[in-house]
Amino acid sequence: MPSSCLSMESRAGLAATPGALPYYVAFSQLLGLTVVAMTGAWLGLYRGGIAWEGALQFNVHPLCMVIGLIFLQGDALLVYRVFRNEAKRTTKVLHGLLHVFAFIIALVGVVAVFDYHRKKGYADLYSLHSWCGILVCILFFVQWLVGFSFFLFPGASFSLRGRYRPQHVFFGATIFLLSVGTALLGLKEALLFKLGAKYSTFGAEGVLANVLGLLLVGFGVIVLYILTHSEWKRPPQAEEQALSMDFKTLTEGDSPSSQ
Repeated sequence: MPSSCLSMESRAGLAATPGALPYYVAFSQLLGLTVVAMTGAWLGLYRGGIAWEGALQFNVHPLCMVIGLIFLQGDALLVYRVFRNEAKRTTKVLHGLLHVFAFIIALVGVVAVFDYHRKKGYADLYSLHSWCGILVCILFFVQWLVGFSFFLFPGASFSLRGRYRPQHVFFGATIFLLSVGTALLGLKEALLFKLGAKYSTFGAEGVLANVLGLLLVGFGVIVLYILTHSEWKRPPQAEEQALSMDFKTLTEGDSPSSQ
């Protein structure tokens, strides 16, 4: 087949990016970066900044959790919408790596708060925020481990991957939303611990933190909207469909004509 025909088929296999998708993705990134920046501003202006030693060690926790389990996890979920025409394996690797980075950063935040509590003699794991946080971390790790076993590690059959994929997508979005909800619980807890009754006086810190909470909700909503918009799902490429059908034929004895 002439090379011109091959290039035409290759271009035909590339799905056009929906017109509104780039704007929604850009808006999500603007919101996400604003959330990270505002978290840093809140900690810097009203909590003294961050440090690994001393009283400021606690502040490492909220910053790391927002960067890892909110911003990076949200971006990891959007990989399949942004890189619509990239090779599937490349997209899978990027999706997995972003989750690894998110988990490592979040782990630093978890270690920071436990170490701070140990040094101060404070109790651990008594609040709803801490219970939800531990649940999120466990679910996040299990989700990544199972996803790696099914989609990146060779060995899982085509049918097994197909049956598990809806559960993987569902739990990925659920863990992300749980992360946002847990962050909101932690934000309110931090405000009540420090401000107490002053929280109701509309002080500057309380107002800033409330705006931060609304931005966290906004980021969660926009990411979820992009993920659930059916027209924006990553379309299977022609070569991926062919490889999947060939793999299914070899492993399960099915043939394209039987489908």
